[in-house]
Amino acid sequence: MSSELLHELAIGFCLMLILEGIIPFLYPQRWRNLVQQLALISDSSLRMIGLASMLLGVVTLYIVN
Repeated sequence: MSSELLHELAIGFCLMLILEGIIPFLYPQRWRNLVQQLALISDSSLRMIGLASMLLGVVTLYIVN
């Protein structure tokens, strides 16, 4: 892999961490409640949500590029 690709991946990872941390930072109690509710959802439903999220990301990335 080129160093430019690794640099871009590192930037993407850092941005993901920033975005993932916004809600727990601003609304810790709401985030805790959301996590408790997610624990009640079945594995198959969570897999479908994950698949839909990945597909949406791939399609959006394709459109942007």
